[in-house]
Amino acid sequence: MRSASLSGYMALVHSLGRDPALFMRTVGLTPECLQDPETLIPRDAARELLEITARATRTEDFALQMAAQRKLSTLGPISLVLREEATARQAVNTLCRFLKLVNASLIITVEDAGDVVIIREDLLSSPGLPMRQSVELAVGTLYRMLSELAGPGWTPRDVCFIHRPPANASAHRAFFGRPVKFNQEFNGLVCAAADLARPRQLSDQGVAALARKFLEDALRSRGDSVQALCTQIILALLPGGECSAAQVARLMHKDRRSLHRQLAAQGLSYGVLLDQVRVDLVKRHLRESDLPLSEVSGLLGFTRLSSFSHWFQGHFGCSASQWCQVNRPDGV
Repeated sequence: MRSASLSGYMALVHSLGRDPALFMRTVGLTPECLQDPETLIPRDAARELLEITARATRTEDFALQMAAQRKLSTLGPISLVLREEATARQAVNTLCRFLKLVNASLIITVEDAGDVVIIREDLLSSPGLPMRQSVELAVGTLYRMLSELAGPGWTPRDVCFIHRPPANASAHRAFFGRPVKFNQEFNGLVCAAADLARPRQLSDQGVAALARKFLEDALRSRGDSVQALCTQIILALLPGGECSAAQVARLMHKDRRSLHRQLAAQGLSYGVLLDQVRVDLVKRHLRESDLPLSEVSGLLGFTRLSSFSHWFQGHFGCSASQWCQVNRPDGV
């Protein structure tokens, strides 16, 4: 990911009376790698850095304090295009299109639901690493971005996190301007559709057109592996329960045989990839949230709890309840 994802980290740690370089060395990073926001840094190192810093400084809202400093310009060239979209909703759609150029491990899904728009954020898992701070940074940054795009006075209807609440949620409430919901089925924001559809004032569409061309060229030259695209679509489809190979292939504009053939060329099968995604997801849900197993099984695409229990036993060699007793944080 771009080192801009850690924008404000150094100053914040200094303000807490600690030396950021010490924490950075722990994960194999140096302060110099943050000097250029376009420098690419390892995703897992950045995530681990946020977690160990939050623990060491005893700052539960560490990621939100970082997000509070975020501006649209932090996104780089894409911000020029977003500023010139006619509505905040169109800007979100554009962000989804070019997001992999900013953060390839973040997936944003937008869903219309009557008079609201649900914006879901999924992070590709880092096995064995806690994700709480990274998730809160992603949702906090999205909130700050929409605050600029939707105009003064805008607030979301709901702010949702999968993980359990902190010991004191007052900082979260202050940041988002409303109570925050924890132990939810997704990470993200619920917004009034009318707020996102409100026309915006535009200023420099010429510059935006040049930036869009640059981004389109970068998108074409980048390319993505079949495995990466397939994983992103599985993450988006699983909570709805419909996640067959045929449906994933259709959304990738392929036929099912082509998908199986291309995955086989990478040493994979669709079933193996689906199980990998489910294993990563279930570990996160069971470690970080208090959702009942019936809801967790649904989020993994199982229609019956018995099917989930059988799958879990087969992959982990124990029941989900037994796994939680060993792997959940102390005192949970």
